Amino acid sequence: MADRAAGTELIGSAFGAPLPGLGTEELALFEEGRTAFMQEEDVADGLGPVFNEASCVACHLGPGSAVGGSNGRLETRFGKANGDGTFDPLAAKGGSLLQDHAIGMQIGHTPPDPNSSFDFLAEAIPAEANVIARRRTTPLFGLGLVDAVPDGEIRAIAFAQRLYAPSIAGTVAVVQDLTTGKAAVGKFGWKNGNPTLFQFSADAYLNEMGITSPLFPKENCPQGDCSMLEQYNPRPDLNDGDGADVLAFANFMTFLAPPPRGLRSPSTDRGEKLFAAVGCALCHVPTLVTGRNAVAALDRRVFHPYSDFLLHDMGSLGDGIAQGAAGPRQMRTAPLWGLRVSKTLLHDGRAATPAEAIHAHDGQGRASRERFARLGRADRAALLAFLGSL
Repeated sequence: MADRAAGTELIGSAFGAPLPGLGTEELALFEEGRTAFMQEEDVADGLGPVFNEASCVACHLGPGSAVGGSNGRLETRFGKANGDGTFDPLAAKGGSLLQDHAIGMQIGHTPPDPNSSFDFLAEAIPAEANVIARRRTTPLFGLGLVDAVPDGEIRAIAFAQRLYAPSIAGTVAVVQDLTTGKAAVGKFGWKNGNPTLFQFSADAYLNEMGITSPLFPKENCPQGDCSMLEQYNPRPDLNDGDGADVLAFANFMTFLAPPPRGLRSPSTDRGEKLFAAVGCALCHVPTLVTGRNAVAALDRRVFHPYSDFLLHDMGSLGDGIAQGAAGPRQMRTAPLWGLRVSKTLLHDGRAATPAEAIHAHDGQGRASRERFARLGRADRAALLAFLGSL
């Protein structure tokens, strides 16, 4: 847990800036990664055949011109909830992630008919789907610090919750680290599907841009139909063959600074105490500490994400999608740092204000929601002022 370690506190200076204290080589990797992050891919690079955007920055821009944030772009997940309580991602129909762009008409390049053509179309939600969920793209600020938190720290938070607050105890998402082949703690994505930034990067290259790499070598089959890929896919080879682009993206995220804290006041300080008093801080854990790291800027650093990076049963606020280690009602605790610049909140962007987001909490978040609702006007204002300073 954070209070066991004495590290150097790390606070970001500006949205989109590199981590303070990076060396010359690390800054060069950050800039190289930033360039790859902003690069618009095309069909010759392996884009598609189905994809969501042609560049990382298309979804991760803001606030203002800061690179690495979120523009609130919503993506679509779908599937089928069965009567016995199981979930079918409808993989044979292209699920559970909908790719809403495609590369269009392509000419055949293998026998039997290299002169024929095929039109790759954007995917559509199949008729069988009875669960449809929208998800905001998330900001990437400070994720290198999250990546540097030892798995044991996340497990310790889960243990403490089970011991001292069992009604809100989170679940560790145990997923496979594809690099090592071993089980690891998932920390990235709305459902904690990836354990490292490198795997998160490779996953995004495949599922958001359709670019294969050594970690994810198999192309997404458009609408689940793989039959036309061999003949009409213009880049059937491994697109990012040596994984260099994936690594560059991961380096950019690793060295991207956390969001700077907003202005503080006696009111925000009082609101922070109320934030803890109503139980928000049990899941939105204010402080974490990284482990030992060869990069000095990430070595035993204290930082303030306001998340436990665990899965919680959010009741009606769950998105209905079972994914990886997460069930349909489970969502990762959203980090609150940088909250003040978010135009929309919650996984589907349904909330325009922190108050609306709190009132939408359900499941394991319901008790805190009800305590917030019982606060007097001045106390609610102070708590919201604190959130507005993050």
